[in-house]
Amino acid sequence: MATTTAERTGPAPTRRSSGGRILGAWCAGLLLAGVSVVVGCRAADTDAATPVPQLLAFLPWLLAPTAFALLLALLSRWRTGTVWGVLVLAALVWFIEPYGKSDDPTGTALAEFRVLTSNVEYGRGTASLVPAVRRERPDIVFVQECEHHCSALLEQAFGGATGAYPYRQAVEGSGSDGSLILSRFPLKAAPGVPGRMGMPSAVADVRGHAVRLQLAHPMAPVLDRLGPWRHELGELRAYAAAGEDAPTVLAGDFNATQDHAAFRRILDTGLRDGARLAGKSRTPSWPARTAPQFGTQIDHVLLSRDFSVNSGHFLDISGTDHRALLVDITLHERRPA
Repeated sequence: MATTTAERTGPAPTRRSSGGRILGAWCAGLLLAGVSVVVGCRAADTDAATPVPQLLAFLPWLLAPTAFALLLALLSRWRTGTVWGVLVLAALVWFIEPYGKSDDPTGTALAEFRVLTSNVEYGRGTASLVPAVRRERPDIVFVQECEHHCSALLEQAFGGATGAYPYRQAVEGSGSDGSLILSRFPLKAAPGVPGRMGMPSAVADVRGHAVRLQLAHPMAPVLDRLGPWRHELGELRAYAAAGEDAPTVLAGDFNATQDHAAFRRILDTGLRDGARLAGKSRTPSWPARTAPQFGTQIDHVLLSRDFSVNSGHFLDISGTDHRALLVDITLHERRPA
């Protein structure tokens, strides 16, 4: 009787072990399939449709589910899944590398100045931005989501003929529609990039040198706004390409990262990412309030090949879910190609 019971109960652990391996393999396969779709779109240079653009914004963090899937595949003794996981992990590591050019100009240095960009989230971060500007003393300030109260507060703090920033170019608006450029240098108005939110443009006289300034704030890539998001990033790309022969600073909240094809096309015009040149590539700038360590970098200062970057860092601004980006740059004389 004892022998019969052992024979009856002996195979159970094997069945349970086999069932666990099957479940582990299924879970690994589902994770790898999801990540593979996102990585495949990145490799194919397309932003595709929801939820791919949203997941592309957080591409580096896909290393976590990929590594977990690889572990499940190993524990499940699923050889195909193990190879699959290794390949996806390698592709992620490859794409995490900074994108775009990083060579410095070789011409004579003409002028040094400081640029700051900050999204103040419907104006809520304005009260914190004012002391940050006074402390850091940037020469040019790009402010997104600066509604009427924000605009008035900045005018009161810095405007007027005798103020720290006597020159401004603004698109006045409520909510997220308002944006403005503050400058210590004289500004000449220029046609702004069209968009649902304000994106003013100007030409600054930086110690006798004309520098194109464009604030960026395209729509966010959410649900039914993917079309406007792509279109407005395309308009910013057209602006960048049109100024190939002029010093250009394109700064703001792009609602995009280097893992979005629409943003890479802006970099492909020859612009360089100031944060990358300052050694701050992929430093999270949003969402600063809810997940500051696990966010993504959507706030950028892009520069034409006329500029080198001396330093740069992100600033915590209370009241907004974005960190501000401060970059010290040098304008160089452009040598003939």
